[in-house]
Amino acid sequence: MKITLHQTRNTIADFDGILGTIKETITPSSEGVHVFPELYLCGYPLQDLVLQKPFISAYIAHQKKLVAWLKKNITQENLCVLFGGLEYDLSKTGMPISIRNVIYKWESGSGFHAIYTKRLLPNYDIFDEKKYFTSGHEPKFLEVQGKKLGLLICEDMWASAFYDIDPVSDMFKDCEKESLDAIVNLSASPYILGKHQKRIDRAKYISNLFNCPFYYVNKVGGEDEILFDGASFVVAGDNIIAQAPLYEKCDIEIESIPPGSYSVVKPGNKDLSWEDLSWEDLFNSRLDFTHSPSKLHTWTDQDCAEIFKSLTFGFQEYATKNGFNKFTVALSGGVDSALVLALIKLSLTPDQQLEAIYMPSIHSSPLSYDLCLDICENLSVPVKTLPIKFLHSTAKNLFTSSYSDSFEGLTDENVQSRLRGMLLYTRSNQTGSMVVNTSNKSELAVGYSTQYGDSVGAISLLGDLYKSEVYRLCEYINKTYNQVIPEKIITREPTAELREGQVDTDSLPAYEILDGILEGLLNYRYTKKDLEDLGFSKDDVETTFHLYRRNEYKRYQFCPIIKISSKSFGFGYRIPLSKNTDFYLK
Repeated sequence: MKITLHQTRNTIADFDGILGTIKETITPSSEGVHVFPELYLCGYPLQDLVLQKPFISAYIAHQKKLVAWLKKNITQENLCVLFGGLEYDLSKTGMPISIRNVIYKWESGSGFHAIYTKRLLPNYDIFDEKKYFTSGHEPKFLEVQGKKLGLLICEDMWASAFYDIDPVSDMFKDCEKESLDAIVNLSASPYILGKHQKRIDRAKYISNLFNCPFYYVNKVGGEDEILFDGASFVVAGDNIIAQAPLYEKCDIEIESIPPGSYSVVKPGNKDLSWEDLSWEDLFNSRLDFTHSPSKLHTWTDQDCAEIFKSLTFGFQEYATKNGFNKFTVALSGGVDSALVLALIKLSLTPDQQLEAIYMPSIHSSPLSYDLCLDICENLSVPVKTLPIKFLHSTAKNLFTSSYSDSFEGLTDENVQSRLRGMLLYTRSNQTGSMVVNTSNKSELAVGYSTQYGDSVGAISLLGDLYKSEVYRLCEYINKTYNQVIPEKIITREPTAELREGQVDTDSLPAYEILDGILEGLLNYRYTKKDLEDLGFSKDDVETTFHLYRRNEYKRYQFCPIIKISSKSFGFGYRIPLSKNTDFYLK
């Protein structure tokens, strides 16, 4: 028997596209078991879409079309197809009483039926499945073509102390006397750096436990800020039998793997324990404790290659799904805007256009202008210079003639940034281009950006990269793409150039220190005292906590951020705006 995993790439609720992919994939000559990802028939994550009556009606009509096509065209007896999808119980008015995340089975002899309901419904970080779905209650074994398969949906393989059930253990108890030929997991598992190896480790553990192969199929796609990397695989014992690439639609076809054809390691003797392989281990901080003070682990070239691919893929998914083919980036002569420009340019397709705008103020240095021209020349990106000097002067004269209040300090600095935002969106209106944000995670965490100024943009490529990681990715891109980012951009001292002689360290700890403190804070693992115990100075910790706690309102209104780490700002980060924040400094 062959098992084929279909690593698919479709848009949420594109029912015609989803059905079209099935028609292209499942043919009258198909045989064996074909497996599609979790919730493939509708897409994931659906959020409140799953509750809206127009969506429900369209989904049910789509399901009926699928079943009619299968009955007419796919009649061979040696074929079984497994689809991830929704199963609704509806009221008399057509509104959902309950919704289940299920596996549907198609066989010509028995038809189209839901055979398994997801049991573990994650409710952490970006997940809120308990809000929408009703969980299943029992394991499921599928007898097909003389083989016995155990079925799981995504989170079902990630049981931990946080759950009161363990689908894998329940499956093991139910089949102790009957061997399984394979375990199949239908997933829609979001990407974070380092997660794929943890999936592999978890699957190997389960494969060894059951002494059978583990088949894992995952979807591909960028859904706003959430990435799905695919990377489907098959493991048998400690052996990786097959591995699909990241972010590419593809199929894995594997003949049955007989017991005894691979080595099995008894789980109790393995270096990794079941607890080490739980989902919460994904949220450990990325601090290197061999240093004092601790600092972020430095990305390897392989990490950088994966992040580069993730960011460019996520950008293209967001742009194309939302109908944009023109992009505008504000260049400053600094490292963040240079990296954003490089990422977009290196991902462009022939039908897309990119332009840069440099908007100097009276405080901008000649070096910034030269560096903007250099990177645009290196990348063959057209650039226009739109000075804000006269706009700034006009705004200042208007306010000083109308109000007696001071037009100095932050007032003067922020108006420059907001004037730039106005110019960017004026250009966007002229051409229909998408403005791309250039802020990084460090700046966003401490509010080192101007609301409706440099915080503008439709999507953020760097909002989940600390400043030190921005530098590391620039180094990798230069190493890989022939030094396209001028070295001086990377080595110059960071500055917003909003006042004479300004540098970032006037207001912030050095980024290597700041990023280490933020990583501890944003992963919810450390208090102020914990971070001081890790070697960070009391002053740096207090400064960081103070800036973090007073800038929630900026983060609340920020654009979507492409998520690459376990804890990013955005959909998985929900903190009330109105609260007492004194506890941060205790």
